[in-house]
Amino acid sequence: MPANTIPPTILDALDLADASWRPILLEGLAAVAAANPGYLPALAADNYLPTGQRLFAAFALPLPAVRYVLVGEGPYPRAESATGVCFMDGAVGDLWSEAGLSKPVNRATSLRNFMKMLLVADGQLSAGDTGGAAMAPVAANARGNGSIQTLAQLQQNLTRHGFLLLNAALVFRPHVPPVIEARAWLPFLQVVLASLAGTGAKLVLWGKIAEQLKKLPECAGLEQLCAEHPYNLSFITHAGMQQLFGPMRLLRAH
Repeated sequence: MPANTIPPTILDALDLADASWRPILLEGLAAVAAANPGYLPALAADNYLPTGQRLFAAFALPLPAVRYVLVGEGPYPRAESATGVCFMDGAVGDLWSEAGLSKPVNRATSLRNFMKMLLVADGQLSAGDTGGAAMAPVAANARGNGSIQTLAQLQQNLTRHGFLLLNAALVFRPHVPPVIEARAWLPFLQVVLASLAGTGAKLVLWGKIAEQLKKLPECAGLEQLCAEHPYNLSFITHAGMQQLFGPMRLLRAH
């Protein structure tokens, strides 16, 4: 499908992506259209998350800067939360409260468990005790010792380490199952992943939907790290994720 036949609102969303990605994203959209010609026109005529033309917001990170591709399931199912960037809940500002993690963080279950995993990896929290009583002194320490204070700072630290924060499904619609939405975007992701061949980028897959990408030939040359989705409590103690993220010290302010 030529670019001039892709719905204009979809094309306009490319403005939030870095210029280095534009030809690749156009090729990816053409692949989506070739596989399912009615998908993009139907999407453009529908209401979906993220709003605000943030469909490709994750691609603000320039292609040469990508060292990791973190893939989750799909956008948060709340307009204020879905940002177009995997796992970054737009409803979250402050990370900490006097009692532990802030209420918005605790509401975003996946983010809460990711934060606790980072704290365990950093030795600030015991893997066997991550409840409220254990979190209170950790939070008190974090609010005054040079730790990051906001989700925006966490996203900046992830970006600094070269994380492209994607979802297997770029959109959320309440009447479309996430697995169906992800299937429609699979040709797009194949083009994106093919563009990273030979770069040394690593693929970090969270959850069963994202894990399906392991089967793609485009992933054969990428090192792959898999974990259950962070909305599972067991993610907090995932040794592979602790080994990956621990040395990055993502909770430290820069």
